[in-house]
Amino acid sequence: MRALKPSWQAVLAVLLCLIALALGAMSTTEMAASAQPSSPTAYPYLGIKGLMYGLAVVAALLSMLALAPALEALVLCVGSTAVALMLVSGITGFEGTALAPYFLLLIAAWLLGWRCVAVLSSIKPSQRWISTLLRLVIPALFGAWILFLWEAITRGAGIPFILLPPPSAVGVRIANTLPVLWADINQTIFRSVLIGYALGCASGFLAAILADRFVFLRRGLIPIGNMVSALPIIGVAPIMVMWFGFDWHSKAAVVVIMTFFPMLVNTVAGLAASGHMERDLMRTYASNYWQTLAKLRLPAAAPFIFNALKINSTLALIGAIVAEFFGTPVVGMGFRISTEVGRMNVDMVWAEIAVAALAGSVFYGVVALIERAATFWHPSVRGG
Repeated sequence: MRALKPSWQAVLAVLLCLIALALGAMSTTEMAASAQPSSPTAYPYLGIKGLMYGLAVVAALLSMLALAPALEALVLCVGSTAVALMLVSGITGFEGTALAPYFLLLIAAWLLGWRCVAVLSSIKPSQRWISTLLRLVIPALFGAWILFLWEAITRGAGIPFILLPPPSAVGVRIANTLPVLWADINQTIFRSVLIGYALGCASGFLAAILADRFVFLRRGLIPIGNMVSALPIIGVAPIMVMWFGFDWHSKAAVVVIMTFFPMLVNTVAGLAASGHMERDLMRTYASNYWQTLAKLRLPAAAPFIFNALKINSTLALIGAIVAEFFGTPVVGMGFRISTEVGRMNVDMVWAEIAVAALAGSVFYGVVALIERAATFWHPSVRGG
């Protein structure tokens, strides 16, 4: 007989299912009375309640056996996902009618999904490709469950669409407005963000080299950089619009301001990261300032520089979108958000937010991949 290794998530999920089943049995009379006599399908989940409870309980009980971690994760993933999908599909068309068993079963499914991610995180594979696959699967499952919970709660509780639309409505809006979204991406990201990001990071890097070379610049620029970093973007953006016009140039100028000083401060700190012994060794080789900079200090500063690049990848997108609130042509992500909020098209607003989040994540991920390739020798990368 297999040994048992019950987890608290699985035990709690079984208890919640039993409580939900008892509450459902007690309220059967009331639900039957509220349904139309001529329509046997007037209330959701008729015919599949037992299947949902059974899937959740069976998945929880199987996870208590001494299964292989991969098999246990598969059982938990299938069981929890199937229950969540049936809950969401069953409540569609009956929004706002969910009772206590609905939410208890949703929590039980979420606990099983939590256990699934925990089991996957505990796997230590020897093959590199499996480790890479797990690094992709775990956050994907976590993100999928956030969407499941969002969809199930908004539909089950009957949250007004104007306050929080379900993810399915946002997905439909994205699919139906791809040309509009692409035009906004082209205006905001490929013009304002990328151009401003490149100019701001490059100028900040060059200013850091000069500040490192000349002490008076370092003592003067760093305090100013800290002060400018605290400036509110909503105060800078209108000024840039007046200076550079309503097109993407003013938004790129805002991005330059937002990305310049993080790059300056991080690069200056990174250039000071090399140890005294290494610098003394370079001096014994009769290396001048520029040789020491290229062969010792810039490689030592690489993690700091890439940290600034990753920080700026998100700051640039935020700066460009907010700057578009203060004047832009009739295109752009910030323009679309501000106008659609006024029209009460909340699903379009969330569609723009979702696209911006995806673009920012991709941008950050690309910079992180370049960092791993460029600083493969660094202990933080070797340890990962």
